[in-house]
Amino acid sequence: MKVLKFGGSSLSNAKKFLNVYKILNKNSRCQKIFVVLSAPHKITNYLISSIEEKTKNKKNKSLNKIKKKIKKILTNIKFHNNKFKIKKISKIINNHINNIENILIKKEKFKKITDKEKAKIISKGEIISIEIMNYILKTKKISRKIINPAKKIVSDNNYLNANINIEKTVEKFKKINDCKKKIILMPGFISGNNREEITLLGRNGSDYSASILSYCLNAKSCEIWKDVNGIYTSDPKKTSNAKIIKYISYKEAIELSKCGAEIIHPKTIYLLYKKNIPCRIKNSYFPYVQGTLISKHYNNKKKCSVKSITYLKNFCAIKIFFKEKFKKKHKLLKKISKLEKKINIKTSFDKKKISNKKIEIFTSYENYKIIKKFFTDESNKHFSKNIYKINTIKKLSIISVIGKNINLNINILYKIIFSMKSVNIKIISIILENSKYSISIIVKNSNLNDSINSIHNKIFFNNKIVEIFLIGIGGVGLNLLKQIYNQRYKLQKNNIKIKILGIANSKSYLLNSNNIERKQLKKIQNSKKSKFNIKKFINKITKKKLTNPTIIDCTSSREISKEYNNIIKKGFNIITSNKKANTSSLKYYFQIRKNLLKYKKKFLYETNVGAGLPVIENLQKLILAGDKIIKFRGILSGSLSFIFGKLEENYTIIEAVKEAKKLGYTEPNPLEDLSGIDVARKLLIIAREIGLKLELKDIEIKNILPKEINDTKINDVNLNEKLNKIKKFYEEKIKKAKNHNEVLRLVGSISNIGKCIVKIEKIKKEDILYNIKNGENALIFYTKYYNPMPLILRGYGAGNQVTAAGVFSDLLRI
Repeated sequence: MKVLKFGGSSLSNAKKFLNVYKILNKNSRCQKIFVVLSAPHKITNYLISSIEEKTKNKKNKSLNKIKKKIKKILTNIKFHNNKFKIKKISKIINNHINNIENILIKKEKFKKITDKEKAKIISKGEIISIEIMNYILKTKKISRKIINPAKKIVSDNNYLNANINIEKTVEKFKKINDCKKKIILMPGFISGNNREEITLLGRNGSDYSASILSYCLNAKSCEIWKDVNGIYTSDPKKTSNAKIIKYISYKEAIELSKCGAEIIHPKTIYLLYKKNIPCRIKNSYFPYVQGTLISKHYNNKKKCSVKSITYLKNFCAIKIFFKEKFKKKHKLLKKISKLEKKINIKTSFDKKKISNKKIEIFTSYENYKIIKKFFTDESNKHFSKNIYKINTIKKLSIISVIGKNINLNINILYKIIFSMKSVNIKIISIILENSKYSISIIVKNSNLNDSINSIHNKIFFNNKIVEIFLIGIGGVGLNLLKQIYNQRYKLQKNNIKIKILGIANSKSYLLNSNNIERKQLKKIQNSKKSKFNIKKFINKITKKKLTNPTIIDCTSSREISKEYNNIIKKGFNIITSNKKANTSSLKYYFQIRKNLLKYKKKFLYETNVGAGLPVIENLQKLILAGDKIIKFRGILSGSLSFIFGKLEENYTIIEAVKEAKKLGYTEPNPLEDLSGIDVARKLLIIAREIGLKLELKDIEIKNILPKEINDTKINDVNLNEKLNKIKKFYEEKIKKAKNHNEVLRLVGSISNIGKCIVKIEKIKKEDILYNIKNGENALIFYTKYYNPMPLILRGYGAGNQVTAAGVFSDLLRI
């Protein structure tokens, strides 16, 4: 025999009533079942409102809402079940509603409705549920019986929050087990005093009814059917990746409930715990889902395990500071606890912490007022005179991590603290002493959601989470997004979660607090706004509390690069393919490095040199390992490598440039490549990495373009005219090189005395650089360790896909 309880959300409409019938029918085939039903969803609230409307002398709209809802449920049941006798059941339910109306009508204007009458009215919701289910079972010819809980569950005279006499209740239920009916129905939430007058069981009363029934009947199991799949590792409304807990102990479930989880009340669990009756939380919408089993024995191998995270909002912290000689702190704490119990305040949610110099009490705002008044009372002057200060902090939340022997596990505490640091949230206090089943931290209400998510990810997933904001969705940016989307599931298997929270182009931006999907990209691509403002964008995204926020700059904008220091100070890592910051003034270059150390952030720019080649990281590691760069030589431009390679195939310079631009190898203005300035920037970045304090003007660019073009500004105006002049300039150089079996290459070099030069060189066949073409880069480092044979890095150094892969590689290092 087992007990099944169904909550109001499982009975909110006709379809759900019939769904519950199916569950009952299936379970009753092999055993006798006892069924406890709550009121249909919202009905209890309407009943309470009907009382309030009467006391305020308002029109009783709530009873009309009840009539309308019940009528709709009955009509739709009839639609699905022709044998359902709607007239008979309607008459029965109308009698119950008339009974409510009669109680309310008898009350004169402003005359108080008694608690006894309130209990009669509020209990009608559960009774109506039983009447409806009884008639559904009747039409299906299933044998059943209805228990009146006012005659069976014995309580005191507290009509609205009754206390149960469990011994007397057990006696009353002794004969009921002999009943031959398949299904025994009982309305939840209801008990009765010695005169068998209706009393109510308070918060989560129907769950408690099921627990009482299970206890009295020595049930094999108790099932609580709700609208969720079970107990989760966190509130699914706050944590998108919360998981169902398959097994949890009674004590963990009680602690979870005490610390804020509303899925089941401690008093419900306590009776089941006393008789070791397993309890399963199930979803009436998805009955095939296993749900959560609450029992005594599970997972005994683990000495300590975390089960769930829960929270309580809107608490106050009262910090009582004592004079040095005061030794009665524990006595004071006991007196405050007695005071709370005396005035019937729910102390189960309170947290207290005691040390040599102070007592910290974390309690509800209502309790706070009473405790504060306690110290002004004449009878407590002997305590008050030993207190020199009382501080109060309001609008706090208590976040509790629940698990077996959790207070003994220092690693869990470290994870909690680390997760809070990672999102820059201050922990106001940590409480370990109250229970061996919980660790609690106190934070501000405003930090609640971010704190829960950060702790949950750290404890249950230990995921490496990176939240990215991508600026620039041209060739590189779009390829990067494509690569991230394609690799998402593979990364998640390796505990890496990349969340794309923001995307910006030169006109507008798009933000999403969860993740921007592919289909949303059209919104920003079709935007007609005029100009993107980097400062406004940073200010907007700074308001979000994030785990590991990272700006990715896939532009060539000087304006954006000027904001890097501000971005770092705001708590963001930076990944960039934009060379402007690293080739700006030395002062700015070193400011960035200083702020990176101060704010403990990362600045990655592997694609600044060699696109997807691992140049910067390897260079930094060599230097850290004690190596010293003696000299350097290399082809640093994939676009010019491609262009010069095409010249060997008898392409004209104009044809080669157009082909390179089409493939996305060049800068937006290809003259930047042809001028050598892009190679000069890359050479400067290498020079600064190896410790040379140089400015961009110190990099010598030798005779790459005709003098008349060198003397003018490089821009897109008259591009074809300038390319024609360049064509004539190169034709002679190419001819001379071919006559000597040589090829032309644009080479950047750093001499052993630190001189940096960018120039066109004639390369012989025996030279390493002879075969570097078609978009390849080659970097040759002569170092203390790599000598006389140099370290050579070679590979494609141009193209949107390759550059995006380099940015992606940096992203995985965050």
